[in-house]
Amino acid sequence: MTPLVHHPAYDAESVPDGHRFPMRKYSLVAERLRAAGREFHQPELASRTALASVHDPAYVDAILGQTLDRVGARRIGFEITPAIALRSRASVGGTCLAAALAMEAGRAVNLAGGSHHADGQGGAGFCVFNDVAVAARQFLDEGRAARIAVVDLDVHQGDGTARIFADEPDIYTFSMHCETNWPREKPPSDFDLGVAAGTGDAGYLALLAPALVRVIEEARPDLVFYNAGVDPHREDRLGLLDLSDSGLYRRDRLVAETCARVGLPLCAVLGGGYSKDAGAVARRHLLMVEALDAAFD
Repeated sequence: MTPLVHHPAYDAESVPDGHRFPMRKYSLVAERLRAAGREFHQPELASRTALASVHDPAYVDAILGQTLDRVGARRIGFEITPAIALRSRASVGGTCLAAALAMEAGRAVNLAGGSHHADGQGGAGFCVFNDVAVAARQFLDEGRAARIAVVDLDVHQGDGTARIFADEPDIYTFSMHCETNWPREKPPSDFDLGVAAGTGDAGYLALLAPALVRVIEEARPDLVFYNAGVDPHREDRLGLLDLSDSGLYRRDRLVAETCARVGLPLCAVLGGGYSKDAGAVARRHLLMVEALDAAFD
């Protein structure tokens, strides 16, 4: 079974139901996995030092101390409460732990994470700290990986990750996203694949398969981080693509099998998902766990 990482703080109760960001999905994902008999690894909170390895220390302090100004908070989309600060640290710690578990077990999932819009200067788009960037930086600096690939299949371009690692030759960033979706400014990743609005399962998967081959060949990674956002789903409020539940599962299975086939450790994170029904979003996220279980077991 795939190792799973969860922290009770992932669900920040200061964000009410009805907010565009369905915070309750994290509790629902955990509840359904527990009901299925799954157990979790609980991460430690990310330290200030770890967060400041990819973010402006002044910004980190403003989040930890809840002193971020209104402009910064509006850019993120949340009021920066103690619960949001705690959740953000837990989410980063979760991705760091999931990466370590993936190196041991071949794959692991952080049942949060994927905050790819946060860059070195601050947060944006419901993303406070860039968990994948912190974990990738940590693994590279500590010598636990020599080369890393980030495979970002959230419907929005991973602009924050691209900016953070623009000058880092040993971290390869790949973003496959809806070309006409937010953010308007899309800084270059190592490999960007913009997809037309309305693209459905068959067209999407036909583009993804050769792209993954290219990523592995060009990145030559020791570890892959996978942002498995479910916002490409046809019912997502912020998506613009037309993937079905089956399409999301086949997408996740393709990523997992590509890594398993060549023995690459895979650390997956949930990423985005913005349907009004938090339960539906949670069910879509669980497809990724099922895909990793099937591909690696």
